[in-house]
Amino acid sequence: MNAITRPGLLSFRLLAWLGAGARTVIADARRHRLVFVAFGAIWALALTRVFIHHTPILPVLFNWTASLPYRIVVVDHGPMPLARGDLIVYAFDGEAAERDYPGLKRQPFFKRIVGVAGDVVTVDGRDVFINGLHVGRAKTHTFDRRPLDPIAPTVIPPGHVYVQGSSADSFDSRYRSSGLVSTADVVARVRPLL
Repeated sequence: MNAITRPGLLSFRLLAWLGAGARTVIADARRHRLVFVAFGAIWALALTRVFIHHTPILPVLFNWTASLPYRIVVVDHGPMPLARGDLIVYAFDGEAAERDYPGLKRQPFFKRIVGVAGDVVTVDGRDVFINGLHVGRAKTHTFDRRPLDPIAPTVIPPGHVYVQGSSADSFDSRYRSSGLVSTADVVARVRPLL
């Protein structure tokens, strides 16, 4: 008989413990309503960005990658003549978005403009140059071991820019599968906060 009542007693204790925990969370939520509302809003915006609308809709953008050293930036959606050195957010639409990583299509990428229309891109082995200045070295493969080819030598055409992150692991214009970025895909210019 003891063996039969023992599991029932353990189940009752487990349910009582869970009920006490739920009452504590509810009481905390009532006391700290603003904190719970803020966290709920952040999660709602994050889920909206991931599943519904990929481009930034808030004036602040958080960067979780090592592409650039800035973690928080202010987004400027105003009219913008783009210049070398500008930090931009653009909707990724490179060859890799179609072939290798369809989940990246139209995802916002955060990079710095290194080359503008009329600049000459040359490649020596895996080293990439713009107007004769070394701007980076193309890696041989991605983190998941897919081969990477450097960008083909070209003159940047009107309506396009060459973008690059500060990290050696940044997926940017150094690679043929990412390529030059159309200025039509640029969503906004950004200014670093942190």
